[in-house]
Amino acid sequence: MPGDDFSVVVLASDLAVDARPFLSQQQQEEDTWHDCSQYLSPDEDFSDLDQLQFLRLQGSDKNGHRILRIVGKYYPATVVSPERLKRYVLHKICSDLQDGPFCVVYMNSTVQQEDNSPGITILRWIYEELPADFKDRLQTVYFVHPGLRSRVLIATFGRFFLSGGLYWKIKYVSRLQYLWDDIKKEEIEIPEFVKSHDDILENRPLTDYGIEPDPFHLTGIPSSSFSFGKYEDRWAGRDYVS
Repeated sequence: MPGDDFSVVVLASDLAVDARPFLSQQQQEEDTWHDCSQYLSPDEDFSDLDQLQFLRLQGSDKNGHRILRIVGKYYPATVVSPERLKRYVLHKICSDLQDGPFCVVYMNSTVQQEDNSPGITILRWIYEELPADFKDRLQTVYFVHPGLRSRVLIATFGRFFLSGGLYWKIKYVSRLQYLWDDIKKEEIEIPEFVKSHDDILENRPLTDYGIEPDPFHLTGIPSSSFSFGKYEDRWAGRDYVS
């Protein structure tokens, strides 16, 4: 229109020019990553949860993604409220993983449903609370020693309770030897009880599918109605700790 002032800015594609000053304010705001300051809780003391070490930042996988290690057995579901768990997870991720892609290694070894599991609905709730850019940066969830119950639960209800982006990022790892295909051994610390559990499963592979009797409650499902006897007699009454 006559009388209207306008300008045209042409940037050569082969020049290293920061184009942000030429963008509108709205475009700059859309390109800004989520501010994590609202999730950091400087006044809240998480030292008790840090000492449990169920959530720790480790090395990197073979793709260069930082590793967030989660040990299920170390999580005291009966004494930590879902709300505090959510605040702690967001605090750890926002303070320790401020940029770059990352992966999660979740160790389900010897987890007891009533003691160590917050529940799939709570995990979904926490995941949905993550800023969008953190969801995009999460590349893979390595699910170590999933067991039959976890496999069936996720296969049956996972698509309904988990976001599509998270559901397709889950990679089952039935044995530690398969984890080394994606992560070097020196990049992640494996608790001794996880190694022992892996050895037991290696010697009794059908336990993964709930076919053998399971007096150790390794799969997190009820044992078969029959028993060979020798395992239960030998190990009955022993308390397994890490």
